[in-house]
Amino acid sequence: MKNFCGPTLFLDKSDINTDEIIPAKYLTENTKEALKSHILEDLHLQGFDPGKDIAGKNIIVTRSNFGCGSSREHAVWVFEVNDINVVIAESFARIFRQNMFNCGMLAIELSKSDIEALFTLGTDTVISVDLEKNQITAENGQREKKIISIELNPFDRELVMAGGWLAYADSKY
Repeated sequence: MKNFCGPTLFLDKSDINTDEIIPAKYLTENTKEALKSHILEDLHLQGFDPGKDIAGKNIIVTRSNFGCGSSREHAVWVFEVNDINVVIAESFARIFRQNMFNCGMLAIELSKSDIEALFTLGTDTVISVDLEKNQITAENGQREKKIISIELNPFDRELVMAGGWLAYADSKY
């Protein structure tokens, strides 16, 4: 199972699409590793510099409809190869969300008010996801926010616990 805790990258934008996550011109790369340096390079947010702001982050918190646009596994792979194993948002594009679980990663949907509460903690926030307690703990050194309402359907939980679809299939078939 992957690591589901660490420093958090806040992306204050809805409708971040797969072309912003990994530009289409890199879809011909032969390895996931070749995608690594191109993560979010076409995302334009005031004050955001992907070359500086992503390093060392393991979790993303963002707004609604994350991963919309073209359906491509590369958009999840670029997070995986950068050790970002959790994306927390108000909502996800259906295919992106399922690709996260298929890779053993977490796509967690929270209410707008819970997302807002996480954003108020600021840039030095560390988030930890405890799947057994169905809980998220977010801390910034001064304040802590616990969210005890995360829900995953049983099959997605099994995929994550197994480490992704391939490991799940190997254990079942």
